[in-house]
Amino acid sequence: MRIGASRGAWCGLGLLAATILAPRPLLAAPQDLRVGYIDSARIFEQYATAKDAQTRFDHQVEGWRAEAAEKQKVVQQLRDEMRDQSPVLSAARRQEKEEALQHAVSDYERFIQDTWGPQGRAVHENEQATNQVLTQIRAAVEKVAADKGLYLVFDSASGFIVYADRTLDLTNEVLTELNTGIKPAGTH
Repeated sequence: MRIGASRGAWCGLGLLAATILAPRPLLAAPQDLRVGYIDSARIFEQYATAKDAQTRFDHQVEGWRAEAAEKQKVVQQLRDEMRDQSPVLSAARRQEKEEALQHAVSDYERFIQDTWGPQGRAVHENEQATNQVLTQIRAAVEKVAADKGLYLVFDSASGFIVYADRTLDLTNEVLTELNTGIKPAGTH
């Protein structure tokens, strides 16, 4: 799972970028409509805070994978013991081993669901990190759009733009604003 890579996050960013309006109301005649666009995929690739968030998330995922692998290893060891020792175990000891195996399987399945399920930690952590980065990107886009007097800013990564004059591309300016003008959340 990639930070911001979930379909909802990208669509959210596309809608976010498409709906950003300058402080003035959109009442101008069509010939006065001023628009620009960004490439959110490039921003996520080049914005240091987004890359740091991705690195932290990847580290969390690796920890969860290691923990899942350890739980799976315990299950496999108990299954192997049951297979190898079952003929020589007493009924009571065999029952204990079966209960231990069932407990280990339940623990593993619960961990997988709690971590990677629809309401799991991975989804929650990804959304939290993505939302923090999106808030910063939105602030930078709004500032650049206001400075340029734009009414609308679209996101080319969302697929909504079929053609646009490259002079309308605000990506570099937004990246500059992000990297110089806005402090990451939680800093002063």
